[in-house]
Amino acid sequence: MTGPRASATVVTDTTDAADAVSPTTVLIADDDEVTRSGLRTLLAMQPGIAVVGEAADGIEAVERARRLRPDVVLMDVRMPRLDGIEATRQLLAGPADPPKVVVITTFENDDYVTAALSAGASGFVLKRLPVPKIAEAVRVVAAGEAILFPAALRQMVTTRPRESAEALPRAALTGREEEVLRLMATGRSNPDIAESCGVSLETVKTHVGNVLTKLGAQNRTHAVVIAYETGLVVPGVTG
Repeated sequence: MTGPRASATVVTDTTDAADAVSPTTVLIADDDEVTRSGLRTLLAMQPGIAVVGEAADGIEAVERARRLRPDVVLMDVRMPRLDGIEATRQLLAGPADPPKVVVITTFENDDYVTAALSAGASGFVLKRLPVPKIAEAVRVVAAGEAILFPAALRQMVTTRPRESAEALPRAALTGREEEVLRLMATGRSNPDIAESCGVSLETVKTHVGNVLTKLGAQNRTHAVVIAYETGLVVPGVTG
């Protein structure tokens, strides 16, 4: 599971999630048995991670996630019977307190990944990443934050046909909220945004919450996707 390392920005306000008393529980959904087996074995060796189940397709992923209630589902997007996009959508529309979803993919420039992020996945990781990096992503997402590959996400979204901003409900973002959204699009963490804007961390959290509400986004990754797709954020422009 190792190979060339990809550059990612981990967006987190949690400094030591791995030291939590209870391990972060994970369900692995991938139609390739070798991939599932390898991930299960290697993730089980990572501190603070417990793999509680596997699924070979999207239908199994939804059924087993609802039964096993993992903290995080590592979700492949290209699976038989039900793909990872619809599986993500069903999981997040289900009972209260659904698991977080992290897309795991071979190719970062993949329309399936973008669609899964739009469906509510908290981020994505590449299968070629070293397993400790995948485990770190799992812990961060379980703590309620997001995993962003800013350059790859920007490339994925901006190569798709752009939607009209008029298709969105009037977001009516304030100037400060637009600034925060642009910084989110570069992968900045809340503390980084607070420092850049010269405001408190609590103020940034309030701005982020307002951005998500006004854009109708499920999480900050989804907000960035919406921002790029509608032109609310222009690639290369951060202020």
